[in-house]
Order: sequence, then C-alpha cells, then structure tokens
Amino acid sequence: MPNLPNFDIVALAASAGGLTALIEVLAHLPADFKAAIVIVQHLDPRHPSLMAEILSRRTPLTVKQAKEGDKLTPGTVYIAPPNNHLLVNSDGKASLSQSEMVHFLRPSADLLFESVAASYKERAIAVVLTGTGSDGAMGVEAIQKMGGTVIVQDDKSAEFSGMPSAAIMTGNVDFILPLAEISSALLTLVMPHPDL
Repeated sequence: MPNLPNFDIVALAASAGGLTALIEVLAHLPADFKAAIVIVQHLDPRHPSLMAEILSRRTPLTVKQAKEGDKLTPGTVYIAPPNNHLLVNSDGKASLSQSEMVHFLRPSADLLFESVAASYKERAIAVVLTGTGSDGAMGVEAIQKMGGTVIVQDDKSAEFSGMPSAAIMTGNVDFILPLAEISSALLTLVMPHPDL
C-alpha cells in the first residue's frame, strides 16, 4: 500500500505580528511537503501585498498569491489577496470572494476554515497564529466538527494573543504549541512515515 498523507491541506490564519510567525512556520517545511497550504493574513487593503515575495524568499515551498480557480497542489502556499476572502472548494480549487466582511475583516479566517472543513473534513489542519481579535474561533469549531485537526500558537510565544486565545476558549483545539514547535508538528502530521 502506498503511504498516503493523512492530510491534504493546512490552513493558517494570522493577523498582527503574523508575518514573522508565518516565516517561522514555513521556513522549516520542505519543498516536498505533502499538503497544500492556504493562508489568511489580515493586511491593509489599500496597499499591494508583498507577502508572497517576502515568504518565498524564506521557505523552500512555492509561494503565490491565490487566484480564482487555482488548483491547490502539495508543497505550494496560497495567500489570500488583500480585500478578498479566500475559500476552498470541494474540487480542490481556490475561490476568491469580495462578499460581505466578516467581523469587519476581508479576508476572514473563519470563512477560510469553514470552507476547508466542508471540503476536506478530517484531512484538514487549521493553524491559528498571533493576531488581535477573535477571527478563526468560529472556523476552528467547524474544522473540529468535521474531524479535522486544530493547532494554536500558545499565548506566551504569540506577539498578540487575541486570536490564539479566542480559538483556545472554544475548547476545539488539539494542540497548543509554542511558535517554534508548530512546523515540526505539521511535519509529523503531514509527512508519511515509512513503517519502522
């Protein structure tokens, strides 16, 4: 039997302080990472985002700003463009939406997580990193309900603990980890282990 990955997608959400946290997580993932990665980072919609360029210099993974209809492929990071919600469809394609803001936010981590939960069910991992506010908390409940796995950055290592704390308060969290341990947890969960 081929050793198939247990997870097909990792969805990360971050807000204030998020760029540093995302670099820390992505820098330690290999180019042959077996899941696609989708990211919502709250950004000022008035400026073009340089996130993809910045992150691609710091990680072996391929990094791109998500476009409508992108087919999500393993080892590739898709970032929500400023002022667009990023959703994932059950056919494994990205979809962008300028629908209503959620909690005054677009992109919204809740919407991303809910679409990932519906499309990937138990094969999804959601990660909540540093940020203010509570975006992502409703979404982690959806991930858990559909059998997915939730990782949250611990308060101590989060530059801003609003988003991690709100996610933890839901009780729908599998792992609460310091930032430095999140990438190794993702590797353990996602990369196939040859039978010992």
